[in-house]
Amino acid sequence: YTSKSTLTCGLIFGGKYRGLGIHRFYLGYIGIGFVQIVVTCITFGVGSLWGFIEGILILTGSILQRDAKGNPLRNG
Repeated sequence: YTSKSTLTCGLIFGGKYRGLGIHRFYLGYIGIGFVQIVVTCITFGVGSLWGFIEGILILTGSILQRDAKGNPLRNG
């Protein structure tokens, strides 16, 4: 098993893809990833703020400190 990176999740999957829930798919949270896609589409992009805020919280270690399998995220 290779641990997932907090930095990858918070930054690389940020930007224009953040609102699509790509970071959730990366961590294995498929269901909520689909929910983020739907919310972003229904709100014509306004829902992407959800992902933007999550990205900040992930980088600060406030949320999502483990992937869907319960493995801790590594820093960096």
